[in-house]
Amino acid sequence: MTTDPFSADYPALISIRNLSHNYGKLQALKTLDYDIFTGQFNALLGANGAGKSTLFNLLAGLLRPQQGQFDYLNQPMTSPGADYLANLGIVFQQSTLDPDLTVGQNLHYHASLHGFSRKQARSRIEEELERLNLQDRIKDTVRSLNGGHKRRVEIARALLHQPGFLMLDEATVGLDLSTRKQLTQYLHQRCKQEGLTVLWTTHLIEEIEASDPVMVLHKGTARFSGISHQVIQDAGVADLTDLIEQLTASHAPETITGSETANNSGKTNQSI
Repeated sequence: MTTDPFSADYPALISIRNLSHNYGKLQALKTLDYDIFTGQFNALLGANGAGKSTLFNLLAGLLRPQQGQFDYLNQPMTSPGADYLANLGIVFQQSTLDPDLTVGQNLHYHASLHGFSRKQARSRIEEELERLNLQDRIKDTVRSLNGGHKRRVEIARALLHQPGFLMLDEATVGLDLSTRKQLTQYLHQRCKQEGLTVLWTTHLIEEIEASDPVMVLHKGTARFSGISHQVIQDAGVADLTDLIEQLTASHAPETITGSETANNSGKTNQSI
């Protein structure tokens, strides 16, 4: 596994150490070590079933670690604390917007949960929608929006309270290539200009830039991590697509397959 390349210029916002998680007999994550670097577009890459969603849910506080921990700003945590959650924005793979409310109503409701006054909420909503070129859609119902516009609204909502850490789980699934490119470019720009830290889970190679820190998950283990172009060089492959294809080839030594049990009752209901 490649060594994480960043020095003190890019300290770790979150350091994951010895993290494991099982669903019955299925081991979804195996003694995982991983750093999420401050102010970077951190890409978590892996095929379906690699463990991306399990790690995402652990970091989001939806699951509790069974083994190991993660440090937030060098402070050990066995599960996410209040300060951490207050600094977190999340975009899930499945939309959580109310389709029958307008864009503005969805965002105002979220702002109220964070204790914003009407005036504060209006200012922040206008700012985020303008940055995402959605200011003219504020009175439209979410149901009337296309997939790309819905994703933009969800990103605006996740950034409304100005978190320092934004997590997105397979956020571009079902979107066309042009829309995916626009969204990833927008978030890369916010990382560079504002120091926003992004964790972007994906199985789509083209969403990762050559200078992005990336971890390649395969069946619950961190097989490679480092700057994308260095991972490719160290692995001796042409690109990340070749790397994933090699890891998922039928002759790979790991034997755990399938989907995870993803709720507290242990019943299978989503991909790892």
